[in-house]
Amino acid sequence: MTKLELVDVVSKKAEITKVEAHKVVDAVLAAVGEGLAKDGKVVLPGFGSFEVRSRTARVGRNPRTGEQIKIAAARVPAFKPGKAMKDMVNKKKKK
Repeated sequence: MTKLELVDVVSKKAEITKVEAHKVVDAVLAAVGEGLAKDGKVVLPGFGSFEVRSRTARVGRNPRTGEQIKIAAARVPAFKPGKAMKDMVNKKKKK
């Protein structure tokens, strides 16, 4: 599902215009990003949680040349689905 498809679904489910739905989707995504930057974690009960994880520096390889390269340490966002989300996904797979 793309962002535009998500906007369309939100528009229909919330019975609002696509312009309003686009603003809502943008606001939610911005709020999640801001929450991660500020607190390092955003919890949406039943849906899941977003958190910032740290990756240590490591040595990798350039796939074209095989040359070793240094990959810097980084903070990366991660998502862990909640039980309700896992159940929803697994229910759809069985059909």
